[in-house]
Amino acid sequence: MMTCQELASRIEELQPNADPRDVARLCLLLSNHVNNTDGLEDHHQLSAAWHEMGIRLQAATDQHAAMTEDLEELARTDPSHFTLDQIWVLIRAIKVQSQILQLYVGQAKLEP
Repeated sequence: MMTCQELASRIEELQPNADPRDVARLCLLLSNHVNNTDGLEDHHQLSAAWHEMGIRLQAATDQHAAMTEDLEELARTDPSHFTLDQIWVLIRAIKVQSQILQLYVGQAKLEP
């Protein structure tokens, strides 16, 4: 089984100037994304997993940024006057936060 150190070395080969924090984050995301980390020893499998994880992470980041704007706008509203649409904003924000958490705990299932 590939160790975290070995995976970190592979990531550093792909991104030599990566910050150690980013390498650690990528180790976690990639190891949660694949069923068998030994497959990441293969350059093509690592590249494919890297690419797919990058797309998932970018989608989650974009959703998070959009929800942050919505929540900031919502925060300027008196909660006692929330509309049904504003309540749905809160529900979507919870869902987006859940999706991001799932990426980091190994249950990455992003939904639109």
